[in-house]
Amino acid sequence: MKEIEKFTDQQIADYLGQLDGWEYVDGAIETTFEFKDFKEAFSVMTRIAFECEAQNHHPDWSNVYKTLNIRLSTHDANGVTEKDFVLARIIEDIVESE
Repeated sequence: MKEIEKFTDQQIADYLGQLDGWEYVDGAIETTFEFKDFKEAFSVMTRIAFECEAQNHHPDWSNVYKTLNIRLSTHDANGVTEKDFVLARIIEDIVESE
């Protein structure tokens, strides 16, 4: 199995420039989304969950009413990797399609 390469701070900064509203905080990239209501937030979370299973890459996330907080890091690499940015882009696409 190929080892996953942890990104440098510069690589993370470069990739963050391609995403809207994501930040690098304490070893992970994170963002918050606000939805119309709980039902819409939960619907998006369900769609994201299916994609996470397909990618075999899972976020640390929390939901309170219409707010969804997401943190991504690659536990096997002990930091942020390309897998996190791939999933972040997929999450952005899912949220934008709502």
